[in-house]
Amino acid sequence: MARLYLIRHGKPSATWGGDDEDPGLDETGRAQARAARDWLLALPAPERPTRVVSSPLRRCRETAQPTAEALGVAVEVDPLVGEIPTPAALAAEARGPWLRKSFAGTWAEIEGDLDYNAWRSEITASLVRRGATAVFSHYVATNAVVSQLLGVPHVVAFRPDHASITVLETDGETLRLVQKGREATTGVL
Repeated sequence: MARLYLIRHGKPSATWGGDDEDPGLDETGRAQARAARDWLLALPAPERPTRVVSSPLRRCRETAQPTAEALGVAVEVDPLVGEIPTPAALAAEARGPWLRKSFAGTWAEIEGDLDYNAWRSEITASLVRRGATAVFSHYVATNAVVSQLLGVPHVVAFRPDHASITVLETDGETLRLVQKGREATTGVL
């Protein structure tokens, strides 16, 4: 079975709901990106990722870049591992309250124009086919995968800290949770 690593982005220079819709990392976030790289590179060769995939958002790409450079590979950008899609009719300033309400419930209760249970299943299925990969993603996308694998309906299955690394295994047909990443009090909620 191949090891796969789902990494939440490092600390951004602005929080969601702020003026910057696509913030990069702050200095702490850059240090967290380097620490994630160092952790991944310290793995024994059979467990070390050979690919780096990132959400298109800047905070994820910046977290992924040190690992990609160290492995000598390009960052593969994949919107599927990006942020939870916001309903099309929702105004930008309403995203924060929508997320807070969504976080308090289950995947089936999220209001919007998308089947969010199907969205989390799609992310999980995409990881099964990736093999030895470091995937840099987001709080909600990480929860989508973990809640799917644990069989829990709640949106928040755990609270991954910035640059926390969740370890998964795949044989190309199934995906198994090995270890949830480091949890911490987070500014998301």
